[in-house]
Amino acid sequence: MKVFIESYGCTFNQADGQIIAGNLVENDIDLVDNIDEADVIIVNTCYVKLPTEDKMTYRIQKLQREFPDKKIIVGGCMVEIDPEKLDKIGSDISWIGPHQLNKSASVVNATYCGDIIRETGFSKESKVNVPKISDGSLIHILQICEGCLGSCTFCCTRFARGPLNSYPIEDIVAEARKAIEDGACEIQLTAQDTAAFGRDSGEKLSDLIKEVANLDGDFRVRVGMMHPRNILNDVDEIIDAMKHPKVYDFIHLPVQSGSDRVLSDMRRGHTIEQYKNIVSRFRTEIPDLTLAVDIIVGYPTESEDDFNQTVKLLREIKPSLIHLSKYQHRIGAISSSLTEIPPVIMKKRSKFLSRIKEEITEGENRELVNSVQNVLVVEKGSKGGYIAKTNSYIPVIVDDVELGTFVDVKITEATATYLKSELLEE
Repeated sequence: MKVFIESYGCTFNQADGQIIAGNLVENDIDLVDNIDEADVIIVNTCYVKLPTEDKMTYRIQKLQREFPDKKIIVGGCMVEIDPEKLDKIGSDISWIGPHQLNKSASVVNATYCGDIIRETGFSKESKVNVPKISDGSLIHILQICEGCLGSCTFCCTRFARGPLNSYPIEDIVAEARKAIEDGACEIQLTAQDTAAFGRDSGEKLSDLIKEVANLDGDFRVRVGMMHPRNILNDVDEIIDAMKHPKVYDFIHLPVQSGSDRVLSDMRRGHTIEQYKNIVSRFRTEIPDLTLAVDIIVGYPTESEDDFNQTVKLLREIKPSLIHLSKYQHRIGAISSSLTEIPPVIMKKRSKFLSRIKEEITEGENRELVNSVQNVLVVEKGSKGGYIAKTNSYIPVIVDDVELGTFVDVKITEATATYLKSELLEE
């Protein structure tokens, strides 16, 4: 029996795919890189947005049409968020819920033999120090906790990931140490909300960052998305931890809206003034900080004034990275009972913010042209060359370098999403 796995969505879900692969290999099940060779196909789904839902639905149905003789298993968030739709797509499809990854081999074996197995439900099983099979990348994804403390009205992911479950610092550090010994040059600390880490176990994100960063080796640490509300009582210690030279000068701090009224409607649990204070404190202590933000355009209660406040906020804080999403109802989300904004207004606001995004991010990157940067080469580019990261986690395209090394480059060109460079002679 041979199995092909494809994973979609966030970094956390990519790591889930690696755990599924590790569980199969540990149980003597062969993995293949070519879908045509597979007897069983596992689709590890993402379900965070409506376009993603449509993509997942189309992909599963396409596989059913193209490979009628192969067994299909669905994993990921779709399993817990929308089992009714998944059952309609195929009553003969097995499932592996995101909390049941340790049962992957048994589900695959049973499905291959003609049974329909559906492992769902929450669990406190740790996802640290379990067998994982990656694609050979020098970037190691390290899941530090699963679930969240939030009740955001627009979110359906929390229904798949459940309540917060933090993993022990000792175990996380042990996995990081092994990854570095095995050649990893970038450790990505990931979660639905890294700032929530330890709120259920009494440990602290700042301590975790320091312990990982203090490991021996030449590597960098990237800290994943942090909910502003959960940083509020620990800002100074997190900043102190992130000032470590092995930690990227980077924070992903979603704000979603520039309006306090909309933030309240979203149940975000923080104000714009609190958000700006967090950003200001980080930038004061880490001057070269890259700030990444998330914005939801057109939340159902967003007025024209609320939208203008979002524009004002972005122009004021000038994030280096802006992730824009047009609001759309999600299954089970509280806001799905509200009336959506008319499509013509949504489109207008989205296009306007897209122009603002390009103006701000390209302007921020353009300031780095002609500068000399020491960058870490982390992976091969999909269109040739290599992708390196500055100390501020900005992607840089560079040629003729060795993976996993630090090199000096001169920035020659800037776009809204990455930099181009030339290698400096030693």
